[in-house]
Amino acid sequence: MKITLSIIKADIGGYVGHSSTHPEVVAKVTEVAQAAKGDLLIDVSVLTCGDDIALVMTHQQGVDNEKIHKLAWDAFVAGTQVARDLKLYGAGQDLLSDAFSGNVRGLGPGIAEMEFEERKSEPVIVFFADKTAPSAWNLPLYEMFADPMNTAGLVIDPSMHGGFTFEIMDVYTGKVVKLKTPAELYDLLALIGSVSKYVVRAVYRNSDGEIAAAASTQRLSLMAGQYVGKDDPVLAVRSQSGFPAIGEILEPFGRPWLVEGWMRGSHTGPLMPVSFKQAKPTRFDGPPRVIAAGYQICNGRLVGPVDLFDDPAFDMARHECSYMANRLRRQGIFEPHRLPPEEMEYTTLPKVMERLKDRFMDSGEKMAKDAKILEKEDMD
Repeated sequence: MKITLSIIKADIGGYVGHSSTHPEVVAKVTEVAQAAKGDLLIDVSVLTCGDDIALVMTHQQGVDNEKIHKLAWDAFVAGTQVARDLKLYGAGQDLLSDAFSGNVRGLGPGIAEMEFEERKSEPVIVFFADKTAPSAWNLPLYEMFADPMNTAGLVIDPSMHGGFTFEIMDVYTGKVVKLKTPAELYDLLALIGSVSKYVVRAVYRNSDGEIAAAASTQRLSLMAGQYVGKDDPVLAVRSQSGFPAIGEILEPFGRPWLVEGWMRGSHTGPLMPVSFKQAKPTRFDGPPRVIAAGYQICNGRLVGPVDLFDDPAFDMARHECSYMANRLRRQGIFEPHRLPPEEMEYTTLPKVMERLKDRFMDSGEKMAKDAKILEKEDMD
């Protein structure tokens, strides 16, 4: 059975501030999406992480389908109205247009989609992060699909031994390149290590071209020309039988790493793996959070989700994230906690710089001005 898995997310209002989602907003989004079950959709599941809502949908309409995208758009518009009635913060902030134009790409919501033939057993993990950017997936996807020290199956499973191909996107130009591992591993790392520019969009198995993972790559700041909220990406990863095992997919999150985002989308912070219940970033609007929702897909039906980070085995990672957060917060507004200038170009900082631009002068001008001031003081 060929199915499409579509995950579309949006921030349509925070409760309170940017920390969580209001139950009435989630209920309205769920109501609109559920109404399409049995007709347009096979199944739908609604996830929340921080102040974001994601629709996890199965159907047979293919990727980039206008009807599916319109359904998600309508659900988010309906939820936005509830958010506005409740005067929630940032109501509708991810909806960058007043009208749907056939596809939600470029309109604000994040999208990760894949089409595949459902296997005899089809386990899938949906990762959903808040207070970070699409590049947050670069490191874990590398470890899941290209690092044998993380994924033993790359060495000992003949069906994975041929490796995987990564589709990389330049978020500034929209251009993509495919790199095959292990042969082009170093080229891959040369790109995806530049997290502000390159993001992994999809991963495919080399042996047959079967899709293994799909990630959202939308950057709201680049769409709107200024900071309107971090991108809070989603990621879908297929597991077992020729793909990494569930434990191999989750393993990268056992050792925290630093991502961009956090407060005002302008800071570096550790990505903390948390249970659904703990997905409420509050300290300095963070640290960035990620949940892992496990589904068993059965004839298109979403059996689940299982809260995969609700496990004491990740307690050490959460503790380390808190320790890392303390160290970074000591830097305050100073780099490297605050993002570098090229990233701050898409925040509200340029408005501050605009007010100061006429007060900048070269060192020669300043020395001459200071000399005139001293001369005047001596005459007085």
